[in-house]
Amino acid sequence: MTAALIHYLHKPLPTAADLPHSDDTPVDHELQDDIPHILKDTLKRIWVDRQDWFFGIDMGIYYNPDEPAIVPDGFLALGVER
Repeated sequence: MTAALIHYLHKPLPTAADLPHSDDTPVDHELQDDIPHILKDTLKRIWVDRQDWFFGIDMGIYYNPDEPAIVPDGFLALGVER
């Protein structure tokens, strides 16, 4: 092993104080996670014969490569191939 690798492997792990614990972004609660999944499951049942829709959950949508993604809890796209 090289000296740099040995130093890296023996470097102490950061403490809790060294790690960020918040970015001041609100955290989703359980219901916020459940609702999009319930909606997707409902659509799967009522549109079982349709293949022209997509329901995305917590996926980033890039409308402009120079802007950050929009990340909705859920979104529906109609008229698309699955």
